[in-house]
Amino acid sequence: MKVIIAEKPSVARDIAAIVGATSKKDGYIEGNGYAVTWAFGHLVGLAMPEAYGFTGFQRENLPILPAEFTLVPRQVREGKEYKADPGALRQLKVIKDLFARTDEIIEATDAGREGELIFRYIYSYVGCRTPFRRLWISSLTDRAIREGLQTLRPGSDYDNLYLSARARSQADWIVGISASQALSISAGSGAWSLGRVQTPTLAMICSRYLENKDFTPQTYFRLKVHTAKDATAFAVLSADKYDNRSVADQTASTVTTAAELTVTSVVRKEVLQEPPLLYDLTALQKDANKRHGFSADKTLTIAQGLYESKFISYPRTGSRYISADVMEEIPHLVATLRAHPKFGRYIDARPDTRLNTRPVNDAKVTDHHALIITEDPARGLSADQQLIYDMIAGRMLEAFGESCTKENTAVTLDAGGVHFVAKGSIMLHPGWREVFGASQEETADEDITVLPDLTEGEKLAVRDTEVQEKQTKPKPLHSEATLLSAMESAGKEVENEEEREAKKEAGIGTPATRAAIIETLFSREYIVREKKALVPTNKGLTVYLAVRDKKIADVAMTGAWEAALAKIGTGDMDAGTFHRSIEVYAAQITSELLDMAFERQDNRQSCPCPKCHNGNVVIYNKVAKCQNEVCGLTVWRTIAKKELSDTQITSLLMNGKTGVIKGFISSKTGKPFEAAVAFDADYKTVFSFEDKKGKPGSKRKSR
Repeated sequence: MKVIIAEKPSVARDIAAIVGATSKKDGYIEGNGYAVTWAFGHLVGLAMPEAYGFTGFQRENLPILPAEFTLVPRQVREGKEYKADPGALRQLKVIKDLFARTDEIIEATDAGREGELIFRYIYSYVGCRTPFRRLWISSLTDRAIREGLQTLRPGSDYDNLYLSARARSQADWIVGISASQALSISAGSGAWSLGRVQTPTLAMICSRYLENKDFTPQTYFRLKVHTAKDATAFAVLSADKYDNRSVADQTASTVTTAAELTVTSVVRKEVLQEPPLLYDLTALQKDANKRHGFSADKTLTIAQGLYESKFISYPRTGSRYISADVMEEIPHLVATLRAHPKFGRYIDARPDTRLNTRPVNDAKVTDHHALIITEDPARGLSADQQLIYDMIAGRMLEAFGESCTKENTAVTLDAGGVHFVAKGSIMLHPGWREVFGASQEETADEDITVLPDLTEGEKLAVRDTEVQEKQTKPKPLHSEATLLSAMESAGKEVENEEEREAKKEAGIGTPATRAAIIETLFSREYIVREKKALVPTNKGLTVYLAVRDKKIADVAMTGAWEAALAKIGTGDMDAGTFHRSIEVYAAQITSELLDMAFERQDNRQSCPCPKCHNGNVVIYNKVAKCQNEVCGLTVWRTIAKKELSDTQITSLLMNGKTGVIKGFISSKTGKPFEAAVAFDADYKTVFSFEDKKGKPGSKRKSR
């Protein structure tokens, strides 16, 4: 008898149907010489510190570095203790009994790093020594399973992948437990959570939040002139920006007096825009967040369901390319979409049926190729499943479609010595952009307009001149889409698609784990969603402010660890060397965390919260925060470049308003002013101005 072990019961049922196992037993399906069983994800994991004799949070125990790690069945929490999950124990007994009765095991867990870890931990925990072979497939269609079973590979071929997975698992244990205990000891009270990837991710969210909040907008002015040629009205903008309104007004007067614009140059350039690459998981999650507001975890859950329903290829992929042999299937897959209500028209209307080969690159396909659909028709999908399926199917059509051709025009003009510019873009051949019916390129450049046919030396009448007052804007708060990009490139801002691909190996987390990392930050109550923005809570900011200059928050270092894990997976780095470096790192970060001065509540001034009336507001060096996480009241010490004293903050909290404070600096004029600071109805700080008779005057938002 051969035993096949899958990662989930649903996958086991699909495999059982292929091999002819039809008799359902307790925890497995048997028949035709096979027994097909399953895990429930991670049935086995690393034991907690108590298993190694480390009880409680003791400074002298840190960092905790087990000489040998112990594997235990999946744990569930009962009160303050962790106990073995009864369901996990039952299934492990089934697996152990089956392994003892067989002469060959076929490993059919998900074909990736975590799938390998799930099987190897079970294999090791039950003490099995029976040889095993590996089923490695990129989709769960009947054909893919049959072909995979005919080309099983020795389990030893994936030893390096397992070593990489085990190294990741043990590194996260050492760093997460040692750092969390060190911070909790330093804080003196409460339990605080840090992690190898979790904390740098929190750091990116918090640093962007503080950068956004502390941003001082600068006012500038720009001229906008309306003109027209024939039936086409359009506007042009001044090439220069003005810091002073009086200068802008004077320049506008010069333009009005000139009464006409002279076209000084017209530059036209034909641009070829290549199709985008196929989706990997991270790219899919980013686009689903931008277009549909889906969280990374929701997108992954939907994609995993589509995979298990045999409609798409393996979703936890980091590649945006396919291999040459998979390319042979693409024409057939494209043909299956002819009946699709959204894409059939595009497929039938294509004048050139040749497929673009840009996404074909064997060297850039590692464990799995990019996301594509399968030959199985996708029927009976929910609304959300249909959205994700259509994104994957549509991107497949785009990636293998024709290039988009457009003509970009740059025009310069002059009016009374004042220079103006205008940009226009015309789609000559939509190509791949026709897949979703886009007639124009989506662009964030608000300066692009529809231009008439202009020639150098041409005169145009000035119809109207306006002075636009604008302000510089901070970088927006992170959304899940922008955070995923930052995680993928280890915090470096990269716009070019090829450059992003090149930096993937130095990203933090993996496509398979990033959604879980973000969800962990939510579950720890370190961040919340405000519409699409990710905003740190008081608790999250407290952690960040404590560790932001420590190694545990270093994004680049975490990216280097990910690159090292990838090298272990390919056999280019020794797992033991990596483990020793993690132990050194753990010693460094625990030393830093234990030696730092954590801002505790017990040695800080505090007063009752005026907003929730339940919590206490503690005054820290940079901020006053309510300790009731649900409340969220926050008062920043520095407002309009003026640092409030503890007494002034206490007055605001106790009375709802401070006295008049001098020394604020206007963000618009740069001039000093005086005002009281008060709370508005939502307990946001505002400036309160008194008139000359001492009566309350106007209010405006403070910064």
